[in-house]
Amino acid sequence: MRVQPYLFFDGRCEEAVEFYRSALGAEVEMMMRFKDNPEPPPDPTPGHADKVMHTSFRIGDATVLASDGRCQGRPSFQGFSLSLTTSGEAEAERLFAALSDGGEVQMPLGRTFFSPLFGMVADRFGVSWMIYVAPEGEAR
Repeated sequence: MRVQPYLFFDGRCEEAVEFYRSALGAEVEMMMRFKDNPEPPPDPTPGHADKVMHTSFRIGDATVLASDGRCQGRPSFQGFSLSLTTSGEAEAERLFAALSDGGEVQMPLGRTFFSPLFGMVADRFGVSWMIYVAPEGEAR
């Protein structure tokens, strides 16, 4: 069994995927637009043909699924965070800076009792991220 996050960007999916490619090195595995649907809906929404119906991309070992959803321009990401465990402090600082660009720092990177470096940021799309450096000896 696998648990995979599925994010709905409400019309900004392709922009988000490109941002994650640049910021996190995400690799797109597949992307299907509404116009490519082999079973189009009877009443397609005008102007949505080129929007993303479904995409799958990898960030490290994880697969993230995403869509433009209903394309209403009001994405809402509440009640969860995506957590990135990094190989070291330099990587954590780089990823935190990249995700912070156009976003909002919720907790600056700093030492905690559970990690040599930990911080929280909501990216420019409103997705919340936790950046975590595992203590030495802890499995990543």
